[in-house]
Amino acid sequence: MNGLRFAIIGAAAFVAGSATAQTTAPAPAAGSCAALTGRALANGKVEAATSLTTGATVDTGPGMPGLPAAAPFCRVQAVLAPVPGSSIRVEVWLPERAAWNGKLMGAGNGGFGANLGIPALLMRGAVARGYASVGSDMGHFGKSDVDASWALGAPEKIRDYGWRANHLAAQAAKQVIAAYYAAPLAASYFHGCSDGGRQALIEAQRFPDDYDAIIAGAPAIPWTRMASAFASNAQALSRPGAALGAAQLKLLQTASLARCDKLDGVADGVIENPRQCRFDPAELQCKAGEGTDCLSAAQVAAARHLYQGPKAPDGTSFYPGFAPGAEAGEGTWAMWLTAADSQHAKFSTEFFRYFVHGDPEWPASRFDLARDYALAKARVGKELDADDPDLGAFFRRGGRLLMYHGWQDAAIPPENTIGYYARVLAANPQARARTRLFMAPGMSHCLAGPGPNVFDALGTLDAWHQGGPAPERIVATKFDNDMFGYLGFPAKAQRTRPLCAWPKVARWDGKGPTDEAASFTCAAPGT
Repeated sequence: MNGLRFAIIGAAAFVAGSATAQTTAPAPAAGSCAALTGRALANGKVEAATSLTTGATVDTGPGMPGLPAAAPFCRVQAVLAPVPGSSIRVEVWLPERAAWNGKLMGAGNGGFGANLGIPALLMRGAVARGYASVGSDMGHFGKSDVDASWALGAPEKIRDYGWRANHLAAQAAKQVIAAYYAAPLAASYFHGCSDGGRQALIEAQRFPDDYDAIIAGAPAIPWTRMASAFASNAQALSRPGAALGAAQLKLLQTASLARCDKLDGVADGVIENPRQCRFDPAELQCKAGEGTDCLSAAQVAAARHLYQGPKAPDGTSFYPGFAPGAEAGEGTWAMWLTAADSQHAKFSTEFFRYFVHGDPEWPASRFDLARDYALAKARVGKELDADDPDLGAFFRRGGRLLMYHGWQDAAIPPENTIGYYARVLAANPQARARTRLFMAPGMSHCLAGPGPNVFDALGTLDAWHQGGPAPERIVATKFDNDMFGYLGFPAKAQRTRPLCAWPKVARWDGKGPTDEAASFTCAAPGT
């Protein structure tokens, strides 16, 4: 979502000076990259095909700085128009023929989409590893990934965004690959995080033949319920006296870490298993005569709302809350939850204005959880929601699903993914062999945070799909600049830690260096 976009801009700006201008190969020959230009595709055609050299700047859309190509590739740009009112911009990046590993990786978008900036990050890394890769703009242009004005009175664009764009992009990519390479496609994978994680699950649920194996990070599911929870969170923070500023967030984080950081035997500023943390913000409520370094009753109620999640009118849980330990710092509660212009407030207001009510002036102050959620579910749930646990068709054809979520995610509650994973296991006899979930302590939304958060999900999935054992442990790294580490730019590794297949957690051996993954094993909680 938007926090990831900020990181992309920072990383891209750093390398923009070293990138060369987009360069092209000599005049096209039969079978060349340029010869793909004008090629007819199901539902559209190739608008341009250009050979790029290593270091060439790849412009992915307005508002996004260009990224330098990590390897030479053929950039195929296509437009698909399956029905009137639909126009989907798709890009397929093809490594040089000698470098292609025979595989395809589909890349998810984020937020409400806007351009190809987020898919390009994943596609860049995939091409550098020999994968062909495909991404789309989800069928619309937005001023930013929190802009939903494009959805007003546009049901076909909502369908493109909800489920159609990535499906048609996968089909187009396979057509382009068949035209460009002599060898057939050997395997296809999809990777997305945040709304890209929702898109990943849409692929598994609705289009099980599109991809052989799928990575879904921090999935934004089910969208209508999640957006309603976002609005409820913003509403709770807007009540008189409930605002949580930087000082209050620091109090909450200091207290939660003091209570729970050392539960795993390691004091590292990260809560390894927040489910074991018993922290009540009421501990910080001001007593008689106190006025600083404490919380008012209204602030305690607001903090409890965020930890516990919104409640339905009957008092049951409507959507999970957030884990302790992620309250203060960059990309945490202030940005996502507690600021007056928080991302939750922006996303939910845009959603209800343009997807649900069809009224650009609809005020968030009118939000009613029961009424507006029911309306959202009725009007767009079938297009957007991706919470069906029945993945039988995907598993029957050999599909594998790798999920991950950061415990310090302040955008989408980690418990939401754990809950969906449990429902998948309950609904599918094959799921225990074909699904894995990895929770990342100290990882923020899709990337960054105080814990190790950069890991090779694609390589892990590929090894698993190619016949290796189901993964039980993935080593993650914390860099001094996590985005640079993720992109392969110069960055200093600070520590490593294993991520363990849920429900196991990393357990320190009590003697080795706590900054090295080798000092940890994966064990059941409490053992």
